[in-house]
Amino acid sequence: MSFDRSVKIAPSILSADFANFGQEIQAIEAQGADWVHVDVMDGHFVPNLTFGPPAVKAFRPHVKTVMDVHLMIAPVDPYIEAYADAGADVLTAHIEAGPHSHRTLQAIRGAGMKAGIALNPGTPAEAVGHLLDLTDVVCVMTVNPGFGGQKFIDMTAKIRRLREMIGDRPIHIEIDGGVDPTTAPLVAAAGADVLVAGSAVFRGGSVDNPEVYGANIAAIRNACS
Repeated sequence: MSFDRSVKIAPSILSADFANFGQEIQAIEAQGADWVHVDVMDGHFVPNLTFGPPAVKAFRPHVKTVMDVHLMIAPVDPYIEAYADAGADVLTAHIEAGPHSHRTLQAIRGAGMKAGIALNPGTPAEAVGHLLDLTDVVCVMTVNPGFGGQKFIDMTAKIRRLREMIGDRPIHIEIDGGVDPTTAPLVAAAGADVLVAGSAVFRGGSVDNPEVYGANIAAIRNACS
């Protein structure tokens, strides 16, 4: 993974056809996705249950770009090696998931992955101030985690503050929740460069009609320019 601050679109496969993940991943990449975002939920840290390491490992052969795995689970540390073995390129943990985020980020990097830290809407930017030198991605939640399709919560002030805190460090600011052509330019202007979008990418398309995915991805990207 080379670093640059151009806007990257990371479709969340939580909005894909669950019976057809391999072809869905291939379709979104062919239609312009920069990263593939995988939402892991445990039914404990968040009120939903999604994928585990075996599913992520099954996705891996289909992902040719970047597999961005977002852990909405607690605890995190016992599962880091499993997601490394499954092939995650980026592994993001929530700062709210445990008391030792510094150690978690060390372990993620130690397992050979890029390390991400996620902030829920109620958590201030300053919470990650002492973690930035171990961080490759800061994920700002613009919904409360646990479900797709929620309404965007305006976190532009937090994004701007993070951008100031990051300075010239090679750290991505990722936005997760309610991203569409209306909200994308707001967060991009504030300093975000990785935009996770679920329903806004997959709505109206299918593996038999993948051009819709391409049009949806282009609409989000073009709105930021």
